[in-house]
Amino acid sequence: MGAPRLRRVFFALWPDDEAASHLAALGHELAGKRGCRLIHPDSLHLTLAFVGPVSPIQIGHLESIAARVSAEAFDLELDRLGFWPQRGILWAGCRQSPAPLKRLFESLILELQTAGFAIGDHSGFARVPHVTLARRARCAELPRLGTAIGWRVSEFALVESHLHSSGSRYETLASFPLDEAVVG
Repeated sequence: MGAPRLRRVFFALWPDDEAASHLAALGHELAGKRGCRLIHPDSLHLTLAFVGPVSPIQIGHLESIAARVSAEAFDLELDRLGFWPQRGILWAGCRQSPAPLKRLFESLILELQTAGFAIGDHSGFARVPHVTLARRARCAELPRLGTAIGWRVSEFALVESHLHSSGSRYETLASFPLDEAVVG
């Protein structure tokens, strides 16, 4: 009986179907004819915190940690295109991160670090909140994003990444609701 298989996990926000469809179309329009690897619409996400390889027991701890995070639901608008040439990553992100997104990120990171999880620069949020549209892309210049792509963020998720030669496949392990503001 060997050591338990480690599982590669992260916390993320999933766009709704309409936003994912718009993001996938944008990726195809900008990079689809250039031999890069487009991200499948079902895999488009915004990484909040990359945790990395963990044991099955740690998965339970991560779920307990996330359940303690208290944050409000919010509207997220991706209104900026970007490109990181050193890794060939084409992305859509926020010019200005909404305050509730920052609070969710900070609360989650604080809980994870307090519990002893080392969260490093692998988290997409460390540079700029973004959704990766394509990998191995080559972009000389990017157009301005005419219309922002947005969705209502009402939960965040603990996700497992299954690596394959054709790319990653993601599996949501647990979702954690955000508080809806009471309007009245």
